[in-house]
Amino acid sequence: MSGLTNRRIVLAARPEGRPTPENFRAEDTAAPEPGEGELLLKVLYLSLDPYMRGRMSAAKSYAAPLGLGEVMLGGTVAQVVRSRHPDYAEGDHVLSFSGWQSYAVSNGEGLRKLDPSAAPLTTALGVLGMPGFTAYSGLFTIGRPQPGETVVVAAASGPVGATVGQLARIKGARAVGIAGGPDKCAYVRDELGFDAVVDHRAPDFAERLKEACPKGVDVYFENVGGAVWDAVFPLFNDFARIPVCGLIAQYNSTGEFPGPDRLPGVMRDVLSKSLTLRGFIQHEFVRQFPDFHREMSAWIREGRVRYREDIVDGLDRAPEALIGLLDGRNFGKLIVKVGESA
Repeated sequence: MSGLTNRRIVLAARPEGRPTPENFRAEDTAAPEPGEGELLLKVLYLSLDPYMRGRMSAAKSYAAPLGLGEVMLGGTVAQVVRSRHPDYAEGDHVLSFSGWQSYAVSNGEGLRKLDPSAAPLTTALGVLGMPGFTAYSGLFTIGRPQPGETVVVAAASGPVGATVGQLARIKGARAVGIAGGPDKCAYVRDELGFDAVVDHRAPDFAERLKEACPKGVDVYFENVGGAVWDAVFPLFNDFARIPVCGLIAQYNSTGEFPGPDRLPGVMRDVLSKSLTLRGFIQHEFVRQFPDFHREMSAWIREGRVRYREDIVDGLDRAPEALIGLLDGRNFGKLIVKVGESA
């Protein structure tokens, strides 16, 4: 055995509605020893993302649910501490999918080497990783913003929404963000440079959003659903495009959704306004990743894309942090610092 202790957090029980700390369990086990062609990874950073709530549920989804007692899944930045793989040496930094644990064994499949001198390691989990690529691929492939058009994005202070708005402006479109609370709204407006931002917590939110979009909405990047969708929907112009990335307002819901059936009205406008409504998972566009990484790296260097990270210290704080993410308490890309680089 390796002689190292592996701290891991597993799914203890499936949540009913909002997750609680009791849905998670911390365990200490012996870290595995890598076999021939394998390597032992020490996890340095763990990404926390809204999709994790869906994997905790047994409900039908685009991916299989996590089994009870299994390690919570997630993207990670890790360092090779022992290698029996010809392509990796001790000390290499990699992007992996090691989940909520301090050590993991890999056969090298799905790993991507990282250069700490090129960009901070944490960016591989954020603006130069899955969230940034989600924004890039969904906006450019489905949204297709044109100069002068209005692009609205929900959760605009988060890692996906913040990137969407900045990319829209790079393409010459007008970016309108929706965020929660004065601090997040100020960040979206003053630091990210959106043309307008609206607080979804305002009692007159729908009216303010309409004022911020005097020419209607041509692209709506959906991250939230719920009341935010209700406010945006009447503003769609003919031929509007709606990339559906997430529905975080609904992730903790159980059973049937309350209220009247709004589908007939939605379908009426889809038809009469020639709307494009397209859900997507970013890995559908994986062939675009090299172009994304090259262009996004340049935009960051030029100061045209900015980002913010919310880093939590310690693996044991991951459950609390994920619950807070689903409640909208994070500010920026949520990352857990798990270990120190050698």
